[in-house]
Amino acid sequence: MPDLSHIKGVLFDLDGVLYVGPQIIDGAREAIDAVRGAGYRCRFVTNTSTMSMASLRQKLATLGFDIPAYELISAPQATILYLRGLGNPRCRLLLADDVKQDFAEFVSDESHPDVVIVGDIGQTWSYALLDSVFNNLLQGARLIAVHKNRFWQTEHGLKMDIGGFIAALEYASGVETMIIGKPSLDFFKVALADMQLNPAEVLMVGDDIDSDVGGAQQAGIRAALVRTGKYRAAYCEASPIKPDLILDSVADLPAVLKS
Repeated sequence: MPDLSHIKGVLFDLDGVLYVGPQIIDGAREAIDAVRGAGYRCRFVTNTSTMSMASLRQKLATLGFDIPAYELISAPQATILYLRGLGNPRCRLLLADDVKQDFAEFVSDESHPDVVIVGDIGQTWSYALLDSVFNNLLQGARLIAVHKNRFWQTEHGLKMDIGGFIAALEYASGVETMIIGKPSLDFFKVALADMQLNPAEVLMVGDDIDSDVGGAQQAGIRAALVRTGKYRAAYCEASPIKPDLILDSVADLPAVLKS
């Protein structure tokens, strides 16, 4: 068990840690309340790109999580901040319709975009769409991905995530993707700055050994892997990434922080 006596803040992943689909992880709400009550600063960091910020907050409220807006740091919101830094780029948005609402300030252009933004679009993927984006990239568009996850957990089991489509576009076009969400070092730096803590003072809690654990450790943050959500023992045992600790679920976190 690592020494967690210097921890002052906790980064929580959402999907797979606090809930899976519409189902709350047992003890998750109580764990958040206990961690907050013990004085730890909390931020909730997510690569979820299927919901707008308003919809995400509504889902959390419906599930009974009292999480203020300032504690939520999503990959789509980080993408918006990055795009604002580019001025007023013409954007092709491969995003769920709900999420597109958050990007309304940007000019939409599918024919000659400056940037192509890729998020979760479910069954919309097709050869024709990939080929069209491929040609955007050959014409000079930049490729920005909200994340590059391999797979994700749903109430119906594991499903392929957008990482495979991003890899296909990179391979075909020779264009390197800018990844905004976890495991991007910049994403974790945003969270650290927002908490006003240094990496040694923060613990990441996630179900994704690649994005959550690997990304956090790259940023100098200790990371706990939970055995819920997308966690699969065989996949994690084969990974070169080794969590600082493994918990059966987020419900075990308060006791670990006290020890």
